[in-house]
Amino acid sequence: MSEPGGAAGGPGGLVIGEDGLARCPWGLSVPEYVAYHDEEWGRPVHGDDALFERVCLEAFQSGLSWITILRRRENFRAAFHGFEIDAVAAFTDKDKARLLADAGIIRNRAKIEAAVTNATAAQQVRASYQGGLDALIWSYAPDPAARPAPVSTAQVAATTPESTALAKDLKKRGFRFVGPTTAHALMQACGLVNDHLAGCSAR
Repeated sequence: MSEPGGAAGGPGGLVIGEDGLARCPWGLSVPEYVAYHDEEWGRPVHGDDALFERVCLEAFQSGLSWITILRRRENFRAAFHGFEIDAVAAFTDKDKARLLADAGIIRNRAKIEAAVTNATAAQQVRASYQGGLDALIWSYAPDPAARPAPVSTAQVAATTPESTALAKDLKKRGFRFVGPTTAHALMQACGLVNDHLAGCSAR
């Protein structure tokens, strides 16, 4: 794992920044990653809309580098009305056409369709699962005590039994673009697991 978002990479240990802080190696690879590594990745994210945003962005990242998504995140938020579940679920064909013409996001028809479909699925989870999407996703968080801190990126898995189970559950509920690797990237980004390396200043 060389960067967030499920991208695989070779082995790597901690790196020391000019500020003297130890970080995961991807955390210093490009400037945008410093703040994301230090302030966001691996920290708990709660709230149905916030988690829906992460589900959508991880899906858009599939097959791409996470930095591509990170640099366009504000464009995504504007295009998808702040990722408010009810707003996205109400998107029409006109909205989808608008998104396909928006050069500020990833113009992938299947992923745009998936985001709208996933909003409807999230509404159904909210109606049928106590605690909504937040509670459903967090029910798959493993026991932190059972996960020793990785000492190199080679020890950071791309999938886990929990991410496989989460992906299966989400797919059963109508979500798309949520395979085990994407689900694990979601779990890493939203703090369900802490895959910062041992000794990392962000652990």
